[in-house]
Amino acid sequence: MAPRISGKGKGKPGKGAAGDRSACRCVKEWTTWAMKKAKVVTHYGFIPLIIVIGMNSEPKPQLSQLLSPV
Repeated sequence: MAPRISGKGKGKPGKGAAGDRSACRCVKEWTTWAMKKAKVVTHYGFIPLIIVIGMNSEPKPQLSQLLSPV
């Protein structure tokens, strides 16, 4: 019997494969960029968010009461 030739042989990939790699790289770079920005926003926005939520709760505390550890 003659050996079968598969379509997944060694060789240059078609144009679609190169475009997929470019799109994949673009998505990966965008995701990395977005995660870095989200980390910074979370880091600097968490404490002010807690203070704003505390200021809008009942009973309404003074800012000094929110910031004091007691």
